[in-house]
Amino acid sequence: MPTAPANARARRSRVRLTRSERREQLIDVARALFAERGLEGTSVEEIAAHAGVSKPVVYEHFGGKEGLYAVVVDREVRTLHDAIRTAITTPRANPRALIELGTLALLDYIDDNPNGFRILSRDSSATSPEGSFATILSDIASRVEDLLANEFTKTQLDPATAPLYAQMLVGLVTLAGQWWMDTREEQGLAKPVVAAHLVNLAWNGMRNLKTQPTLYVKPATRTPREEH
Repeated sequence: MPTAPANARARRSRVRLTRSERREQLIDVARALFAERGLEGTSVEEIAAHAGVSKPVVYEHFGGKEGLYAVVVDREVRTLHDAIRTAITTPRANPRALIELGTLALLDYIDDNPNGFRILSRDSSATSPEGSFATILSDIASRVEDLLANEFTKTQLDPATAPLYAQMLVGLVTLAGQWWMDTREEQGLAKPVVAAHLVNLAWNGMRNLKTQPTLYVKPATRTPREEH
């Protein structure tokens, strides 16, 4: 059993952090737990235990698990959004360079913040729909849309289809980024290699777009009954 002096030392060690330092510690601990277990799978007791504090300390800072989760999500949203916004608004960069910069920005975020990316891509909308991963991607796509519309106009493609292509492009990079995060140790693909292949497909494919694309296989006609 711990002695009285040992308990006193433990209490003193817990209060050495300032309030802001304790808050940051709780956020770091919670981010790792939420990434591993999700919101529902993480308890206040676990957060407190990993941080070496009592449950009331968590409630004092964040009001509970949901409040702490909302703070974690908000930080990750801002980090990812700011990184990609900065990349795709780089002055004097041509369209291909902007696609490369945006792709690398997302892969950099995944590389530097794997726990944050797991949280955002899995269930960030659980307590904050406006901060969901889908919302972030939609905002990014709207920025890419403007770039594509300008390029489509120059090449006599229909600029009205730019929103569709923007969604496809952002989805391509995002899904590939998720795959890379989950398999990079197994696949051994370096980040610049992944980015180069993504841009290769996105840019070279887009450069050869048809003005009136059609499908080789004619879709089968479905009856109303089949649709239900």
